[in-house]
Amino acid sequence: MGGLISGTRCLDVETLGERAARAAAGLASLGIGPGDMVALYLRNDLPFFEASAAAGLLGAYPTPVNWHYTPDEAAYLFENSGAKAIVIHADLIPPIRDALPAGVPVLVVPTPPEIAEAYGIDAAPTPPGMLDWSSWLEGFEPRPPSAAEAPGTVIYTSGTTGRPKGVRRAPPSAEQAMTTAMIIGQAFGFMGHGPPGDMVTVVTGPMYHSAPNAYGLTAARLGGTVILQPRFEPEELLAMIQRHRVTHLHMVPIMFHRLLKLPEAIKAKYDLSSLRFVVHAAAPCPPPIKRAMIEWWGPVINEYYGSTEVSAVTFCTSEDWLGHPGTVGKPWPQTDLLIIDAEGQSLPTGEVGEVVVRTRGMADFTYHGDDQKRRDSEKAGLIAPGDIGYLDKDGFLYLCDRAKDMIISGGVNIYPAEIEAELLKMPGIADCAVFGIPDEEFGEGVCAVVQPSEGADVTEASVKAYLREHIAGYKMPRRVDLAAELPREDSGKIFKRKLREPFWEGLERRI
Repeated sequence: MGGLISGTRCLDVETLGERAARAAAGLASLGIGPGDMVALYLRNDLPFFEASAAAGLLGAYPTPVNWHYTPDEAAYLFENSGAKAIVIHADLIPPIRDALPAGVPVLVVPTPPEIAEAYGIDAAPTPPGMLDWSSWLEGFEPRPPSAAEAPGTVIYTSGTTGRPKGVRRAPPSAEQAMTTAMIIGQAFGFMGHGPPGDMVTVVTGPMYHSAPNAYGLTAARLGGTVILQPRFEPEELLAMIQRHRVTHLHMVPIMFHRLLKLPEAIKAKYDLSSLRFVVHAAAPCPPPIKRAMIEWWGPVINEYYGSTEVSAVTFCTSEDWLGHPGTVGKPWPQTDLLIIDAEGQSLPTGEVGEVVVRTRGMADFTYHGDDQKRRDSEKAGLIAPGDIGYLDKDGFLYLCDRAKDMIISGGVNIYPAEIEAELLKMPGIADCAVFGIPDEEFGEGVCAVVQPSEGADVTEASVKAYLREHIAGYKMPRRVDLAAELPREDSGKIFKRKLREPFWEGLERRI
């Protein structure tokens, strides 16, 4: 047991290792070595693992690229990262062909049938005259493992404004690697929930995001069986759990939403008793949704909070959460976590402020090519992931909002997450997004975009009437728009930037 499964294709651990070693020899022939970057413009596929492992064998950084990028965004990342090679799915080439940097080798992965089917596209072969990934790597003898330390993956994180930033770590010392492995092992459930070799998991999220990336690559490295779901589909996941006797999952809350919307007959159709450890992160989970998932799947639901920069810093089990509804958990013993005010002073229990953290013994990071931005991320000697929250008397952390999403209207701080939480309680609303828009008098006004449930009779007037009964007047949205569907990343996160940016076009300010 162990290895990768994608559609009808399987790759056992030994073959994966051999192909990664061949690819490492090939990348070395291109002049790639320690500290260099290899861009992965791929959906979740077997070569994603091969190329990531190959880069690590050379002490180089695999650098996944969000394949939703525009040509301009892709060109920026290729240039900023200084990628020495690009591995790309064939169907993704045409939209960004002009963004491919001159002189950089491009290795093409034919788009496989399962990915083509999931996205409603044609399975694309390698274009004539371009290097085919499998044919290319077969031309090299496996490269013996070198003394170079695998430095990990460089993930580019996007903010509400500005260009993405590449989070880069130096190769860890043995002690730092052990600290990281212990935290990841506990957060992902890879420790204490059966032998790693017996683990069976499904990668449900896109591996250009940090958590699915770390989750999938670590599970494979530990010898587990890793099944790739090309695109999240709720009933298909339930079928996979039953068919493969899946033991572990990493998910995001929108997946819970979609699973719970399945008809009761579909939910009852599948045997989910093999599940031992399900963990979610990346976005706040509305309490009614989480409670419903625990009731359905049992106390296997866990949660952690963290970021690309600081890794996982808190954790809570189902039992923890039921005793402290809404929490994202307690800090690990080796994590320093404070709530601070605008002056950087630590706040007492129960008071809302900015969350700052650091995990002792973990390799430090910088932003690739921008050490100053890294220095700017420090507050009170710790790292600020950009979240607003508070600690309760038992030491459990609760998040209120993203600091960068905060709306300042007439000098008053308004937290969109608070309004979103109330909107999600309103009958007939499937999802929503709240953000700031320009207001000549107050600087920013509140805008809500609401996605009604299928068949629901929701209007701007009904939304405002509901909110007037549940939130203070100064938090009321001045504008409520209805949308058949909210724009989302593959990770399930709402693309708030796409909703927000049109309101700010042509203005010099963004807040």
